[in-house]
Amino acid sequence: MKYGEIDFNNKTILITGGAGFIGSNLAFYFQENYPEAKVVVFDLFRTEERFSNGNLKSFGHFKNLLGFKGEIISGDINNKEDLKRLLDFRFDYIFHEAAISDTTVQDQKIMIDTNVNAFKDLLDMAAEMRAVMVYASSGATYGKLPAPHKVGTEAPANIYGFSKLAMDHLAYDYMKKIDLPIVGLRYFNVYGPREYFKNKTASMVLQFGLQILSGQNPKLFVGSDKIKRDFIFVEDVIQANILACNPKKSGVYNVGTGLARSFQDIVDILQQELGTDMPCEYIPNPYVKQYQFFTEADIEPTREFLGYEPRYTLEEGIKADIPYIKKIFEEEIK
Repeated sequence: MKYGEIDFNNKTILITGGAGFIGSNLAFYFQENYPEAKVVVFDLFRTEERFSNGNLKSFGHFKNLLGFKGEIISGDINNKEDLKRLLDFRFDYIFHEAAISDTTVQDQKIMIDTNVNAFKDLLDMAAEMRAVMVYASSGATYGKLPAPHKVGTEAPANIYGFSKLAMDHLAYDYMKKIDLPIVGLRYFNVYGPREYFKNKTASMVLQFGLQILSGQNPKLFVGSDKIKRDFIFVEDVIQANILACNPKKSGVYNVGTGLARSFQDIVDILQQELGTDMPCEYIPNPYVKQYQFFTEADIEPTREFLGYEPRYTLEEGIKADIPYIKKIFEEEIK
């Protein structure tokens, strides 16, 4: 489905992190809807390097791009020599999805280097090329503040949320200096196709779905009927990115559904869609002190300035995600 009024045919588009979850979905959106667009994917593909927490440093995976016909460049946004390769192009639109998105990473220097300092280099590139900049911010900027979460009221609880807020401050500074659309999108809990290679950081929709298909009882924290998040299907995230290319006003906007749902809801909907009735196992929550028990995006400004309207309820999103969950189970788990 096409969103917005821009014709991207014959435009040159950069997607950083284009082999990742959201980036690869964007790449295929353009390929399927605007076959004459020149789409360039720039990604630090998976290596065996890991952070101190044991998680992989890069989630970019070639399988997310199977069928993609555009140009692919392997590179690190922290490496200025790698970034120079992008100067061969004249981009009209830059979608900056590359980041350290693992909220459990404690290495503060690499988080700031990757999420903030490299973003400045890309903003300078956008200014030089007169390119529209749409970038991934995060609902993590709100930390443990009570919902609904509104832009302008932030209290990050970890270095990841802090780095994303620093990106937003940098973007606001450039908005004052450059007469070009710059839009930050604060994603809430995104789920959907092409997220499997995020490993442990993949959504609980996918993780619960794979547990159930594996014949395991879904494992939930005690009180999961009261632990609620703003879960958003990736197709609505794509919609927000496309609409952000032609905003009524540059700025930072929440991307969620505006309606929090519980982890228990996820399991119940999955079981209904998969035709199972597995008993849930309830385990103590070891993260109580730093845990967000309720997140919900205030999306009124997103509606007003981007024309955004979420199209998928949790029921509809999970239903649309089921073929992917089954495919991953058959190809990667079984």
